[in-house]
Amino acid sequence: MSEKGCIKCGSTSAETKDVAMTGTGLSKMFDMQHNEFTVVYCTNCGYSEFYNKQSSAGSNILDLFFG
Repeated sequence: MSEKGCIKCGSTSAETKDVAMTGTGLSKMFDMQHNEFTVVYCTNCGYSEFYNKQSSAGSNILDLFFG
């Protein structure tokens, strides 16, 4: 039987945030934030995982994070 929850503390409480980040080169120089990610983080210890926003939906990401 596999355990579910945060891999650091075991908590089953998590939330998500959408973030945008710059890349390298000109996008960094002009602060063009074209890299978008969904961050899933444990509300107990703060452990976070970043998922490319283009490849996953928010509900599927929580399933990946918590099994």
